[in-house]
Amino acid sequence: MKPDTALAIETTGLIKRFGSNTAVAGVDLAIPSGGVYGVLGPNGAGKTTTIRMLATLLPIDGGSARVLGHDVAREAETVRSKVSLTGQFASLDEDLTGTENLVLLGRLYGYSRAAARSRAEQLLDAFGLEDAGVRQVKTYSGGMRRRIDIAASIIVTPELIFLDEPTTGLDPRSRNQVWEIVRALVAAGTTVLLTTQYLDEADQLADRIAVIDHGKVIAEGTTGELKSSVGSGALHVRIAEPSRRRDAAVVLERELRVPVVLESDPAALTVRIDDRQRVARALAALDDENLAVTTFALGQPSLDEVFLALTGHGAESPPGSGPGTDTFEEATS
Repeated sequence: MKPDTALAIETTGLIKRFGSNTAVAGVDLAIPSGGVYGVLGPNGAGKTTTIRMLATLLPIDGGSARVLGHDVAREAETVRSKVSLTGQFASLDEDLTGTENLVLLGRLYGYSRAAARSRAEQLLDAFGLEDAGVRQVKTYSGGMRRRIDIAASIIVTPELIFLDEPTTGLDPRSRNQVWEIVRALVAAGTTVLLTTQYLDEADQLADRIAVIDHGKVIAEGTTGELKSSVGSGALHVRIAEPSRRRDAAVVLERELRVPVVLESDPAALTVRIDDRQRVARALAALDDENLAVTTFALGQPSLDEVFLALTGHGAESPPGSGPGTDTFEEATS
């Protein structure tokens, strides 16, 4: 079958084993050129291993993969010339300054000394690091390290960039800065494959998302499609007395006849619903039990709820470590 040249990435039955452990267990992807494609899953799901195979850093043990129309196994050198990878940790020389790192990489890519310095200054300015260029990278904050690492990845603007959990461990302000960089890359014509364990990040950036768990893709689609796949909506309730949250959960389960999720906020509960007509009766039942509600909202499920429904555990919890949120039934069993 002739490969689809409109696809930036195409994999069929992709497999990677490490001894007796199968880290990637038959991943099928069809990722179009342009935009951001998110691969969402917890630690240990197989996201990084998949990226490393697609970037030619790990051999493929089964299946096939094409990147930008080129077979990853047979045309590895060509693939490497067209893509860039930013991993989870900074890959620069921390004893060099930001400018020195970027100039060095520019020279390795074949730029003249003057052109390399010009490109370095351009990137430092674009990434808000112009004042930090004279400092050693080891003095940079976490957010600055991520930004300069991405800058180093686009010394030569790639057709496709792999961003492997680029905001792990960053504060909210630094995460937003990285998000703006990702959007700028896409606006300039680069396709981005983003792996993340942060549901809000996938919701903010990705045009389409593959949900991966235990080395397999278990769902794929736009954020809207994924949310609609687990129900017509969700009821979010916050009660006035956190100590009575379990009482409220009992009432909601009785009235709505579906599991209640106890959120990390000690006063908050969430219920996926298919029958919206029951919501008014459920809220009235809470009032009858003197369970005061401070706020409630009826809306589309969040990606967090989608992931919990699909996998049975939270997206930020590794498989087997327990969910990030519990259903009321699980919490009381």
